[in-house]
Amino acid sequence: MVMRIATKTLYDNGVSQLNTLQGQLQRTQMQLSTGRRVVTPSDDPVASARALEVSQSKEMNTQYVTNRSNAKASLSLVDNTLASTDDLLQEVKSKIVAAGNPAFTMADREALAKELDGRLEDLLGQANATDGSGAYLFSGYKSDIQPFTRSATGATYNGDQGQRDLQVASSRKLAISETGSTIFESNITGNGTFQTSVDPNNYTRGGTGIISPGVVKNPAAVTGHNYTLNFTVVPAAPGVPAATTYTVNDVTSGTAVATGVPYVAGQPIAFDGIQMDVSGVPANGDVFNVDPSKNQSVFETMTTLIAALRGPAGSPQAGAGLTNALNLANQNITNALDNTLSVRASVGARLSELDHLDSAGDDLNLQYSSQLSDLVDLDPVEAISRFTQQQTTLEAAQKSYKALTGLSLFNLI
Repeated sequence: MVMRIATKTLYDNGVSQLNTLQGQLQRTQMQLSTGRRVVTPSDDPVASARALEVSQSKEMNTQYVTNRSNAKASLSLVDNTLASTDDLLQEVKSKIVAAGNPAFTMADREALAKELDGRLEDLLGQANATDGSGAYLFSGYKSDIQPFTRSATGATYNGDQGQRDLQVASSRKLAISETGSTIFESNITGNGTFQTSVDPNNYTRGGTGIISPGVVKNPAAVTGHNYTLNFTVVPAAPGVPAATTYTVNDVTSGTAVATGVPYVAGQPIAFDGIQMDVSGVPANGDVFNVDPSKNQSVFETMTTLIAALRGPAGSPQAGAGLTNALNLANQNITNALDNTLSVRASVGARLSELDHLDSAGDDLNLQYSSQLSDLVDLDPVEAISRFTQQQTTLEAAQKSYKALTGLSLFNLI
């Protein structure tokens, strides 16, 4: 049986085949022009979906790079400000040492007080530092509020305790700020465990006793209680020399730790795991306090120091008062400096971590780029070979179609 094929069918089949071959050639040409194997999702649905996931991850990694750059800028500003604060506190310590010069006159101490008042304003300026956009560095979440305002006792903190965080990696948030409270107010007094101080009335009684900052000898025995050292002076009598004794009272528990201990200037006074000494000549009824260390603003420390420099002078009692005030200020400024250095170390550790995260981010970016290349990039050698083959096939199909459509019985008449 002979099947008859209509001329129209021959034409339609030929045109359809030519369109298919042209479409394949055009797709290959688009791949070559873009350098991509997957031009549209239909080219490879699985690879296209996976490429979308990798592209999103790559874009997030790029955003983390920007976040890390912003974090470095913020932390560098904090570090630079803290470095200036360190320099100021070091200068204050040197002024405290100079203030202890017994040859200084009242005018000399007043000049030093004015200079320290200027350093206090400088320190307040550092505490109220801003970034390039006008936001305050040390006010916590309240970046639009000035952190500190000057007060009669030092400065008042107006910020909060919040630390601004930034996502710097897929699983890492990093604090990019520090609070003014942490830097300028959380400064431990005394030796970190306890602080010694003098009852101001000692000087009106004529006492010239000077108490040392003290040390911890046995941490396990430290109670954290408040104590007083109460001095009793029995005047000399015919044939009997004057006698000075002291009693150690535990104010917290209301008990006497030691009673009637003979006083020897500079000899260690030890009890409940702590030790200090008193020098000079305490008067009858003089009191020295030993209290647990607490946090104190560096602004309060400097304000108290300036007031001590402007206090009365010219008597042994005034000299003892100044020495006690300078010893206390020196210890507290040292603690403030240590605290600032500790915060700087924390900021430095975060900056170092950002450098490591940058390195890891670069490696991750290369990995994402490699995955995308494997998924969608074109092999140019294979594509050119395929293009040449498809071009040859299309030309052959066009020639055969022309020959086929040229057949007609009319050509034989």
